[in-house]
Amino acid sequence: MPQGRSTKWLPGFIALGITWGASFLFIKWGLLSLNSIGVAFMRGAIGGVTLLIYCLATKTKLPNKVREWGHIAVVAMLLNAIPGYLFALGETHVSSVMAGLLNATTPLMTVLVISVGFREQKIDRNQGLGVFIGFFGIILVTGAFSGLSSNSWRGVLELLGATLCYGISFPYSKRYVNVLDYSPRSLAATQVSISALLLAPFALIHGITHAPWSAKSIWGILVLGALGTGFAYIWNFRNVRLAGSLIASTVTFITPVVATILGIWLLHESFKFTQVIGGVCVLLSGALVQKRIKLLRIS
Repeated sequence: MPQGRSTKWLPGFIALGITWGASFLFIKWGLLSLNSIGVAFMRGAIGGVTLLIYCLATKTKLPNKVREWGHIAVVAMLLNAIPGYLFALGETHVSSVMAGLLNATTPLMTVLVISVGFREQKIDRNQGLGVFIGFFGIILVTGAFSGLSSNSWRGVLELLGATLCYGISFPYSKRYVNVLDYSPRSLAATQVSISALLLAPFALIHGITHAPWSAKSIWGILVLGALGTGFAYIWNFRNVRLAGSLIASTVTFITPVVATILGIWLLHESFKFTQVIGGVCVLLSGALVQKRIKLLRIS
């Protein structure tokens, strides 16, 4: 890293961690007026427009081949459209705190998917330990030992379904999309815009609101779309370029902390000590499966 530039990535890193961590709060605010389809569609539409304007301003070339659009559409469905809907739906049944903590299971889901469908990437013993610790963390975060209501269980399954989609999207994207000869902002703009197009028919059929617009829901969806689904990609790509992928990826350790603080502070959501332990287990699981730390010696 060039001397004198070693901390230039820090403002964008902090902004990204806060924005992604606050997304669970913004989803709650959006749900005051929007239904789950509405939240997913609007965040994709606003984020897509934001990124397309950025690409236009920077004269960035967009993908123009049908096969390329096909692969990007798969990622848009798995990384944006379906999880966007499931997270919004899940937060109608559980707290934003729980949503933020369960979002940290994404590395765990990625390793499980790789072990089944992308076996060219081998899973070692430390990653296997991470999977075990991750499942134990999920049990503590969700309060499974003390019992959950039917609605809570439904919300948990919807949130885990969303992170499973993330887990499928990352190795798929690495194999079919990241190899395409376009800039990251070009791929992100195309991906987010396609996600809005995929959700548009459902938005037309089911509508996007269930109550009159409120100031909180308007601000929530605007920030969620423009920042959380738009500029957040740009900040992430910039962090990777300036600080490297390892440092940039550690933002996932900030987001559940931010989600928890905002959920307790602004939404007055309850939080149990067992969830603290579970959250630590989930984060430890992520560090193990992403090979950031090692607890077992591998011969």
